[in-house]
Amino acid sequence: MTAARSRTRHAVGRVAAALGRSVALFVPVFLVATFVTFALRSLSGLSPARIQLGEEATPRAVARVEAEWGLDRPFLVQYGDWFNGILHGDLGTSWTNGADISTLIGVGLGVSLSIATFALLIGVVVGFALGTLAALRRTTWIDRAVTGFVTVISVMPAFVVGIVLVAVFAVGLHLFPSAGYVPAGQGVGPWLAHITLPALALSFDVVADVARQLRTSLIAAYSENYVTGAVVRGLSPRRIFFGHVLRNGLGPTLATLGLKFPALVGASVVTEWIFGLQGFGRFANDAAQSGDVPAVQGVLVVSIVLVVTFNLLVNLVLARVTPASQRGV
Repeated sequence: MTAARSRTRHAVGRVAAALGRSVALFVPVFLVATFVTFALRSLSGLSPARIQLGEEATPRAVARVEAEWGLDRPFLVQYGDWFNGILHGDLGTSWTNGADISTLIGVGLGVSLSIATFALLIGVVVGFALGTLAALRRTTWIDRAVTGFVTVISVMPAFVVGIVLVAVFAVGLHLFPSAGYVPAGQGVGPWLAHITLPALALSFDVVADVARQLRTSLIAAYSENYVTGAVVRGLSPRRIFFGHVLRNGLGPTLATLGLKFPALVGASVVTEWIFGLQGFGRFANDAAQSGDVPAVQGVLVVSIVLVVTFNLLVNLVLARVTPASQRGV
């Protein structure tokens, strides 16, 4: 009992230390990133007056509109007010339609997060199975087949996969809707039906990365001294795999996933066009095309938060499931 409590305290302490290191790193990164993001407006030279009044607006009219938006104040004062708004969940107001940017992003983000989460789940499950199978059957025809398969799917663009999926499963077989989105609150079944094809289209890259990285890591873990020692002690292959090889081989794969989820959210713009979805990626594209700087800044801030948050979670999981990496093994 005492040994179990000691191991629990050690695990909690390791996770707490990882959390402290991550926060100490991510806070300054977030501050610098938001400052650079806000500075983009000044560097862009764009103005709400040009959007609302057109290119032929007089200097007096431009100055009046910019004063209404508070753009005549010192840069640092504007940044301070904007950053304070971010801390309270306020991303500002759109230049193009005067709508609340937090609300607009929230609507699109719900769509993209649903698709990205499902795509990540598919990618992790399938990639984990393929990578493990290839590692356990290394140098055999199974290993070569898995390697060839993940190589092929890794070079297939998501928009091409999406078009093929629509043609086969939506138009041809009528198994899934070809476009649109239904929130989960209106029914889990319709929600899953609408996000399955977009998620599949985005998951191919995740499957390939997870499978390749996991295969490499597991094969490398099998050659480590702690595995040799486990074999000498007479442990079963199953116990060696789950207790030593897998836990210590997961580290690089989890680190790879650190940027995958935010990348899926941001890279979904083409997929959203194909499937007729008004998601986060499409909102970001529309904002950039229209020169709506506050909306673009809001997109960048949300993207930064996604990257920081997901990497923080990955670091915490790493601290828990890969003890050997913490011991420097």
